[in-house]
Amino acid sequence: METNQPTKVTVQAIIQAPVEKVWRYWTEPEHITKWNHASEDWHSPRAENDLRVNGKFSTRMEAKDGSMGFDFAGVYDIVNRHEAIGYTLGDERRVDIAFIDQGSVTMVIETFDADNSHPVELQQAGWQAIMDNFKAYTEHS
Repeated sequence: METNQPTKVTVQAIIQAPVEKVWRYWTEPEHITKWNHASEDWHSPRAENDLRVNGKFSTRMEAKDGSMGFDFAGVYDIVNRHEAIGYTLGDERRVDIAFIDQGSVTMVIETFDADNSHPVELQQAGWQAIMDNFKAYTEHS
């Protein structure tokens, strides 16, 4: 019997900051707009975040030249402060994020269901680039 289970993809980073700062920078809209892009020719001009179970979030991601853009949005299923976030995207894909407190550093591990319209390797590279931007922003702000 064949199942249509989505491919799970994981990206991660060790952030040189305590979990309280990492959580704040990951979840507060004024910070999300500073790091949530995969390359320098993209940006996130706005973000909204109702960080609670059944709360909704939306981040606008756009090419800086205005040629394209989309809303990255979903609903929270899990919110465990300083530990874990889980959400479902509008297309029913799952995303789970673990925040592992290691004292002065925090490991962030994000696992998501790959979509069927882009190569898995491309998706992993894009999500890792965003994670790397988050790491750089958090460590230098």
